[in-house]
Amino acid sequence: MFVALDEGPVHPVFAGVGFVSFAELSWGRFEAATEVVQVGQRVSGEFLQLDTRNLEARLSLKALQPDPFQAFAEGDPVGHKLHGRITKLAPFGAFVEVAHGIEGLVPLRELAWTPVETPAEVVQVGDEITVVVTKIDKGGRRLTLSRRQSSPDQ
Repeated sequence: MFVALDEGPVHPVFAGVGFVSFAELSWGRFEAATEVVQVGQRVSGEFLQLDTRNLEARLSLKALQPDPFQAFAEGDPVGHKLHGRITKLAPFGAFVEVAHGIEGLVPLRELAWTPVETPAEVVQVGDEITVVVTKIDKGGRRLTLSRRQSSPDQ
């Protein structure tokens, strides 16, 4: 997303242009930038660096907001049982949203008591399931979950 800066570097074509990459728009998951910002909307961002090749200020909108993953990691330690919704299936497991904007992976081996070859054998996108937090990687912002450990009677 390009933004017109109130103050900024002199751009060879567009004076005072800043750039916010997709990854720096929001901590949450979104498909299109318009889910986060609209054309003409006034925003505040944190300066990350000056792109000397393009003479653009690289900015972050999410840097001015608390990281919801870190807050979640402090309040939901390993071993907690949570309820969530399947958001995506992958060959290696299923992604589950366990809190607003917080997703974790249930690896294929942790989806069911009996071995399965694909997640679609036992869950579908939109299914509500119960999981247990098995690992939190704060630095990598990764959450590992287990459906198998949430209930012995699956």
